[in-house]
Amino acid sequence: MPRSAGTQLGESINFKSDLKLINMTKLTNCLDTASIYVGTYAKYNNSSLYGKWLNLGDYSDYEDLLETMRELHKDESDPEFMLQDYENCELFEKLGLISESHLSPGIYEIASQIDDSGHDLEVFEACIDCLGRIDFQSLYEYVNNFYYGEFSSDEDFVQWLYEDDTFNIPNWVVIDWEATARSIMYDYFESNGHYFKS
Repeated sequence: MPRSAGTQLGESINFKSDLKLINMTKLTNCLDTASIYVGTYAKYNNSSLYGKWLNLGDYSDYEDLLETMRELHKDESDPEFMLQDYENCELFEKLGLISESHLSPGIYEIASQIDDSGHDLEVFEACIDCLGRIDFQSLYEYVNNFYYGEFSSDEDFVQWLYEDDTFNIPNWVVIDWEATARSIMYDYFESNGHYFKS
């Protein structure tokens, strides 16, 4: 990397000014795009797919949603709900909060914690992709303690790490960032551009 104007031999290089840290302010209510298609097992067993798509963000809490589901299938005295399909619920599915026969009452509380975390839903999705099956509280703590940000490449991330950790690299040192990134990435996870300490 060439020295910037005014840099003297032996001064540290400011890499961060040369990097583009991807904007992390895409925060939205994580239930705004999550939706479920609600039928019942009784109808399904009688060859009926009757039901309706419900957007989870349209309801204030689980009880509000449940009331709508009961009203939708009020022709059954005790409907056994079947979530025949759902969209934008990958994280909730991986957390065990949603399946064909189950919707956790805690989904709204967890969504609220995600919304209040200061991180976009995709950060939590990236983290669970790196860690695998994990409970939400552990996932939440991991994101808050070990999330570094979103970068366009391992090399950009490693350059940012070197500057952020203030290694004070003299400007005459030439670093092979690709090789350095390969070595350093043994200590980090990455998914979809999101970086975490391993």
